[in-house]
Amino acid sequence: MQNPPRITANGNLGPVDAALVPRYAGPATYARLPRLDQVQHADVAVVGVPFDTGVSFRPGARFGANHVREASRLLRPYNPAQDASPFENLQVADAGDMAVNPFNINEAIESIQANALDLTAGGSKLLTLGGDHTIALPLLRAATERAGQPVALLHFDAHLDTWDSYFGAEYTHGTPFRRAVEEGILDTEAISHVGTRGPLYGKRDLEDDRRFGFGIVTSSDVFRQGVDEVVAKLRDRIGNRPLYISVDIDVLDPAHAPGTGTPEAGGMTSRELLEILRGLRGMNLVGADIVEVAPAYDHADITAVAASHVAYDLITLMGLS
Repeated sequence: MQNPPRITANGNLGPVDAALVPRYAGPATYARLPRLDQVQHADVAVVGVPFDTGVSFRPGARFGANHVREASRLLRPYNPAQDASPFENLQVADAGDMAVNPFNINEAIESIQANALDLTAGGSKLLTLGGDHTIALPLLRAATERAGQPVALLHFDAHLDTWDSYFGAEYTHGTPFRRAVEEGILDTEAISHVGTRGPLYGKRDLEDDRRFGFGIVTSSDVFRQGVDEVVAKLRDRIGNRPLYISVDIDVLDPAHAPGTGTPEAGGMTSRELLEILRGLRGMNLVGADIVEVAPAYDHADITAVAASHVAYDLITLMGLS
């Protein structure tokens, strides 16, 4: 079908109308939204980065973006949890995938940054589907350049991702936020991990992390303190600074996200993650990513469904900031 019937509102071209075209039919753009070349301007561009050369354990996140797109077919235009219609408030479009060199990490990082700057040149915000967490570094570089100042960061992850290197490599999925601090692209008074847990290489990992300026909200903190208290602390730490949110899907417990490269027991539930994100309504969200979805390990598409909803709530937040 060349021109499927779409839901339109506020002059924005929205998803294919599921009352007229079955959800399983047609190309799998995110939430069945139009492609970027089908709209004059996008307030939010959803872009995939099929890159997982930086992983240290199980590969496969290069296939994550399309897996999330397929799972997003069931999303609907109205978000009752936030009392908002994100595709009415914003023109959202799927920008397809960046073409990234899978054999050269340094070149890949440069091209991701260049692509991100190109996609945001007209004022669009990016919601990026990974890919492994290496991609957060060039995305943060681009976000900082667009914001004109270092950005605040909320990093949802089982892991710190502030290690120095793996096998002598400076750029991997375990090092992006150390590099970001070293490059001065993060506002170190407003950066925090959320959902961390599991064994570390040593106590120095935590000492280094504190030295970089990171606050830590562990998955146990979320369980014991509750969502509302965690949200209040995060909002107080970030304030109205330009905020970038990076979500590694392994922040969720493997029961909620088995399809990922480095699973850790004792994680957050998908409900807790979504409720924390919803609690950030009104903050100055300038960009976001969801990474480390690996379809080969994702039985029953559990991980992709969770990731598609995380993306949906992040897009909703972009329309309410």
